[in-house]
Amino acid sequence: MKIVNSSGKRKTAIARATIREGKGRVRVNKQPIEILEPALIRFKMSEPLDFASTVIPTVDIDVNVHGGGIFGQAGAVRTAIARGLVEWTNDTALRDALATYDRSLLVNDTRYKLPKKFGGRGARKRRQKSYR
Repeated sequence: MKIVNSSGKRKTAIARATIREGKGRVRVNKQPIEILEPALIRFKMSEPLDFASTVIPTVDIDVNVHGGGIFGQAGAVRTAIARGLVEWTNDTALRDALATYDRSLLVNDTRYKLPKKFGGRGARKRRQKSYR
């Protein structure tokens, strides 16, 4: 039985997808993707599924995601699913279609929040100086 493991990252969220032969079920943290709320997150996670509509009825996709917020997790899940589908099908046309639509479907987004430093309230902001 063929099994493909893939991963995706966005900010501090990490998603791991497992693709195996099945009946077309897609689960995120053991919940069907159809019942995830809010709807915007659900649409974002299911973007790669639209490109591989011929393959989806023959595979089951299980995704475990942790860390970050809901949008970071959605970005990590869509990257993990897209990478796994490309590896499962070995289809260069699918990879090219995903890359032209949105490059972050196949490549992890390396942007992250800068860490806070001393002498201020955040990463860049500093306390004012008063000389008088």
